[in-house]
Amino acid sequence: MSKYKLTWRDLKFSDFKVYLFGLFKAFIPKKKLKDLNDLEEFIQTKSAWVAQVTLYSYLKTRMGTRYVLHFENDEFMNSVNLAKWNIYAVSLQDLTFYVFSYLKIKFNYQDLEKANQIFNNILDDEISNGMPENIMEEAKKNFDERLKKINWDNQINDYPFNTSALSLYQWAPIADELKTLDRKIVLNSMILKWDIIKKEFDERIEI
Repeated sequence: MSKYKLTWRDLKFSDFKVYLFGLFKAFIPKKKLKDLNDLEEFIQTKSAWVAQVTLYSYLKTRMGTRYVLHFENDEFMNSVNLAKWNIYAVSLQDLTFYVFSYLKIKFNYQDLEKANQIFNNILDDEISNGMPENIMEEAKKNFDERLKKINWDNQINDYPFNTSALSLYQWAPIADELKTLDRKIVLNSMILKWDIIKKEFDERIEI
C-alpha cells in the first residue's frame, strides 16, 4: 500500500464520475434475475457500486469542500485506485456468498459450486478492466479459504458483509489518526449500502 495518506487537504473531479453515475444507476428500474448470467452481472455490478460509492463518499466527507483539489496528486490517486480494487475484490466475495446462501435457504438451490465459478469468471473479466493481477490472485486465495469454512444455511444471517466493511476501513487512504475516529461511521456506511443491495436482490430474484 502506498504510504501517502489523506489528512485534510490536497485532489480531478472527473474521478468522481463513476461515483456519481453509480448513485444515479441505483434508481433505474431493474429486470428480474432469472439465471446464472443474471446473477453474475448482479454480483459484479453491485459489488462495484458498493465499493466505489462507499470509498468516494468517505473521501469526499473527509476532504470537505476542497475535495476537487486533491485529485491533482498522482500518488494519492494511485492509493485511491489501489483501495478501490482491494475493496471491490472483498465485496465480490461477500456478495457471492450472500447470493448463494440466499438461494440455498430460500429456494433450496444445491448447485453451490457455481459460486466459485461465477466469482472466478468475474475476476478474470476484471483483468481486462485494469484489476492488478496480484490483487486478483489474493482475492481467489481468500475466496477459497472462506469457502472451506462457509455455512451456506446460515451465511446470510451471520454478518455477511462485515469483511467488506472492514476492507473499506483498512484500505481507504485516510490518515490513521482520522480513520480511527471514523471507524464506526465507516463500517456503518458500508453496511447501509449493502442493505440497499439486499433489498433489491430480494425484489428481483426469480430463479
